[in-house]
Amino acid sequence: MFHLPTVQFTQEQEQFRLDVRTFLQEELVKGTFTSKCDSWLSGDDPEFSKLIGQKGWIGLTWPKKYGGQERSTIDRYILTEEFLAVGAPVAAHWFADRQTGPLLLRYGTEEQREYFLPKIVKGECYFGIGLSEPNSGSDLASVSTRAEKVEGGWIVNGQKIWTSNAHLCHYMVTLVRTSPFDGKSKHAGLSQLIVDLHAEGVTVVPIKFLTGEHHYNEVFFENVFVPDNMVVGEIGNGWAQGLAELAFERSGPERILSTFPLIDELIQELKRQNNLDGLKQASKIVARLWSLRNLSLGVAQLLESGNGEDVSIPAALVKALGTKFEQSIPEITRLIVQTYPTLDAHRKIDRFMAESILHAPGFTIRGGTSEVLYGVVAKGVIAQ
Repeated sequence: MFHLPTVQFTQEQEQFRLDVRTFLQEELVKGTFTSKCDSWLSGDDPEFSKLIGQKGWIGLTWPKKYGGQERSTIDRYILTEEFLAVGAPVAAHWFADRQTGPLLLRYGTEEQREYFLPKIVKGECYFGIGLSEPNSGSDLASVSTRAEKVEGGWIVNGQKIWTSNAHLCHYMVTLVRTSPFDGKSKHAGLSQLIVDLHAEGVTVVPIKFLTGEHHYNEVFFENVFVPDNMVVGEIGNGWAQGLAELAFERSGPERILSTFPLIDELIQELKRQNNLDGLKQASKIVARLWSLRNLSLGVAQLLESGNGEDVSIPAALVKALGTKFEQSIPEITRLIVQTYPTLDAHRKIDRFMAESILHAPGFTIRGGTSEVLYGVVAKGVIAQ
């Protein structure tokens, strides 16, 4: 079985939390942004991302020579918690900060790091993640988007789906097949390319929510040229590189805090009503959240240690259990207090309730379906 470390915050880290919280509350009062649930995926605000970049809060853990602050993974965890707790609009730079930067630091060329990382840190360059395909389902190794070698680069043809914010992003790290599919070794022959989403032959088609919100997309590639210097890592090593990204994607506080603004407003509403029975029920939510937070923090600490320890199992647990928890919040809220869920409601609890209900089905898709994640956990436990 795996064992996760316990995290104790230092005085400096607690002060950092206070500084971030104070800044966000001040900006909230100014009207710089409006709180919302699921803000890390649907809260797109390029101007706010630039503001965060000016604070030095994008690429917080990255080397200073690329514009980072060289702070710890736990510091970044604190920062992320505060953003999500208040429902700040961080979606524009989210994937570049969470995944693309660490990927390039580990596998990218110095040319790629020097070109992309300073732009990401400033909140001026956004990345999408091109993984899922219409005919692959949860079997990511069966992707069929292909890249064929030509002089000076690669020609990409195929399609990706459920690509978050592709309509706003500048680039996309795309998993492609660079050699024919081998049924005996289906993970072989996959590579990662950085595709310019404004290049000729790229078409982005929206997949809108029932609310009309535009977040997910289909992305089509028709003879798209990608130069050799946009290959990430080694040709044929895309599967291993992608797995390294998934630890960052699955284990963060965003897997348990997407609906936190609703939890917070529920507790405030119960206090206003002096509803003691309701507060007792809400305390059970907080207890579950605290347990999941400790699990998530433990994974962050292991990633901080950098000793190469496999965190795929606890990361999968955080995502699977976090999804179940987040999806339960609107139903629990409905049973405790009376709400009138509408996206344009004046009462925050009604608006947060509507956002949580409408976004909750997507929680299962992003980062891996629950069924697949439970399989990862089961296989890992058996292997141990």
